[in-house]
Amino acid sequence: MVKHLTSQQIDHDKWDKCIGSSFNGNVYALSWFLNFAHPNWEALVEDDYVSVMPLTVSKKYGLKYALQPCFVQQLGVYSTNKLFPEKVKEFIDAIPKNIKYVDINLNIHNKTSALEITTFENKTYMLDLVRDYESLRSNYSVNTKRNLKKASKHKLQLLKNIKPNELINLFKNNKGKELSVFNDANYQALERIIYRSIHKNMGLVYGVYDASNQLCAAAFFTRYREKLIFLFSGSNQKAKQNRAMFFLIDEVIKQHSPSLLTLDFEGSNDENLARFYAGFGSVEVYYNSIRANRAVFPLNRLINLYLKQNASTGDRMSVKSPRPA
Repeated sequence: MVKHLTSQQIDHDKWDKCIGSSFNGNVYALSWFLNFAHPNWEALVEDDYVSVMPLTVSKKYGLKYALQPCFVQQLGVYSTNKLFPEKVKEFIDAIPKNIKYVDINLNIHNKTSALEITTFENKTYMLDLVRDYESLRSNYSVNTKRNLKKASKHKLQLLKNIKPNELINLFKNNKGKELSVFNDANYQALERIIYRSIHKNMGLVYGVYDASNQLCAAAFFTRYREKLIFLFSGSNQKAKQNRAMFFLIDEVIKQHSPSLLTLDFEGSNDENLARFYAGFGSVEVYYNSIRANRAVFPLNRLINLYLKQNASTGDRMSVKSPRPA
């Protein structure tokens, strides 16, 4: 039986044991990660934590809704048993009726064929690192190899374990100025996620320095259960000129191959980012989002109007975070 639990009712030890034992467990669903990404998250739990689903619920103007938090690409249903589409449907149907709007991402193992609500297909890109570096590099695109050749002329250096705030500030002072979806609380949450990941020996922060010893690109990777996730990055104008991000990704692949790890580029539906990720020989992997306006007339109309009016403002009720690059 699937039951709803408030944040205070969740047994975090049992929860994390379930995620760790689930065939589809990922870092996003660990209790500490959720605590930072979306405090006071709720949950759907089957029996004694046999299968679980986090609910990232918020409230605004008296309306409860569930959206995908910043820095969390995939959630959905996690199970210690084989997961059939009917089980996914059972969990989705168990989302409390007082949550009037739902727009969340499931994980790559959640099949949605049994669902009766609107679903959307998303892309992520993954690269198995089981082969040696030279074999992996041979599958790079012509464009990626060309950019790496250009990068080699700029005397770039990769440093490991740079300070998290250096990465965050690099993003804030460049791409962050173009985006309105990240606020101070989001950046604080990200910094805490990075520090906790490092403390748990699950986080890596890399920085690329140019010939003048200036930081021009940086990235945060988190490692959990043979998955190395490219979770956040930042770069400046110099990085575009010296191809620092190409250099960074190539060096990370070199350092972690051959191994049983899979590099997850964490996106993207954006064509330019997709081309960048695919250029390293990665393959498309699909996961689904679900969306449902469950309010009745006239509230459902008001919700749709509100979302439409705020679609370009970065309002956290209407816009999910982009994948920074």
